[in-house]
Amino acid sequence: MTLMFNGIGVSKGFAIGEAHVLLRNQVDVAARKLTKKQVPAECRRLRKAIKIAKAELLTARDNIPEDAPSDISAFIETHILMLDDGLLSDTPVDIIKTEQCNAEAALQQQREAMAKVFGSMEDEYLATRIDDVNHVIDAVLNALVSGEEKATTENWKGQIVIADDLSPADTVLMQNQGVAGFITETGGQLSHTAILARSLGIPAIVGVHNIRQYVRTGEMLTLDGKLGLLLAEPTAAMLSDVRKQQKAFRQKQRDLNKLIDTPAVTQDGVSLQLSVNIEIEDDLKALKRINADAVGLYRTEFMYLNRDTTPTEQEHFKAYTKVIRALKGAPLTIRTADLGADKDISHAHVASSGTMAHNPAMGLRGIRLCLNEPALFVTQLRAILRASAKGPVRILLPMLTTVAEITQTLAIIESVKEALSEEGLEYDEHIEVGGMIEVPAAAIAADQLAQHLDFLSIGTNDLIQYTMAIDRVDDQVNYLYDPLHPAVLQLIKYTIEAGQKANIPVALCGDMASDTRFVRVLLGLGLSEFSMPPNSLLAVKHSLINARRVRVRRFSTALMKTSDPEEQASLLERINRS
Repeated sequence: MTLMFNGIGVSKGFAIGEAHVLLRNQVDVAARKLTKKQVPAECRRLRKAIKIAKAELLTARDNIPEDAPSDISAFIETHILMLDDGLLSDTPVDIIKTEQCNAEAALQQQREAMAKVFGSMEDEYLATRIDDVNHVIDAVLNALVSGEEKATTENWKGQIVIADDLSPADTVLMQNQGVAGFITETGGQLSHTAILARSLGIPAIVGVHNIRQYVRTGEMLTLDGKLGLLLAEPTAAMLSDVRKQQKAFRQKQRDLNKLIDTPAVTQDGVSLQLSVNIEIEDDLKALKRINADAVGLYRTEFMYLNRDTTPTEQEHFKAYTKVIRALKGAPLTIRTADLGADKDISHAHVASSGTMAHNPAMGLRGIRLCLNEPALFVTQLRAILRASAKGPVRILLPMLTTVAEITQTLAIIESVKEALSEEGLEYDEHIEVGGMIEVPAAAIAADQLAQHLDFLSIGTNDLIQYTMAIDRVDDQVNYLYDPLHPAVLQLIKYTIEAGQKANIPVALCGDMASDTRFVRVLLGLGLSEFSMPPNSLLAVKHSLINARRVRVRRFSTALMKTSDPEEQASLLERINRS
């Protein structure tokens, strides 16, 4: 009998193969009281387990194929660094000593403490970095049980792997062995498994709860990584249909690669700028593969997390100049730190009340925090300005709501310029400063903000959440997350028109810019600058260069006037018709 399951499709493509169900043993983390004499030996046991876990990661890193995407190496390097970090190498040892408990319980206690911090973060990407913590702690827990480095005997070639979750090290084995696809019980669009699957081009579905209770190793499966659809024991007719879709998908991917050097211009002559969003330096390799125009959003928050002190000016400067060199003249837009009450910023040089905001999304974050903590802000601004002497750089300010915030920021930037001049340090005197429009108030007042800025960038992820008053990662309300809601489209339209009126460029760097269902809607609203994850760019280019703005404009206008789901679906189908 055929069974059908639905999850979150996170990596497009079709897979056909036998199931390989991973049922890894769960480590007992129950607390056991130790005698004082037992504590030193337990501390040594934990340190040995950390060494074993690190050795396994080093082995995985050394076996990464040279042509593998850089994301894999980056994630594994992150895990290696975390094992060296005091939060995982020293704090659990301190817990063993102070509470006289076993290593498993100490690790679990630290896991729970760190989960609270990451779980309270408003930024979805940063919140899902608890995946890193869980993968690393699980590796140490397994080493505590085995007491030695485990040999890998699993063979996943041509199979569809089903697991609770998969680590970056698992993904290396997948790459080496030619896995057909995978399904996990946990995870979301921004989990590691999702990011790596997209980077590798492996069809994948996440969030299929309790799937391992219903599927057994050896059963035939088909997987649709776009729709998030899994079929167990499909009929012959179903298999034939999936094979046809798989063949068509592969041909489409080959066709998309032919667009790498094709100019980004619509059928009626509208020139487009297609940029990418990056998190880490290794993302630049993907940027070069697809020949993107620029980096439209460089997130810098990762530099502040998982450390006891704030990053120094030199650390900032080195990170930025590496990216600038790699871009070879292409523009780089650096977003200043979008930290806040929802992220752990209680470093030695940053004032903090020590309490979590009741509603972090509405709290002291983004530009509000930077203006409240000028020492933190000035350190980053000095580095950005110094880096601007090495290549074209723009400054992007997050979470703007008022003109006063812009005025204060520009005054600080001018004072930093004066200080650098006095020190004889070079910088771009005409560096452009832009603002993110991610709050409804900022969109409505975009014409006022635009008078004081050099460019605008729309962050639709937050803009939609704030407009709809919902958290899109909350399963109970995320059905209300609607990019096509008339209010959302109107706010985007306001912002684009404000930029046109002020004669400054307007880009969009949220998820809507990477979703081929919506990019023609945005084109019809007047947008011509899109910034997205590197893996989405060619599909977006294909959609846009085969469109005519004069045609799609009327459908976008109609979408702003309806909230009827059926009418929305009909208009969206017509706007995306080839």
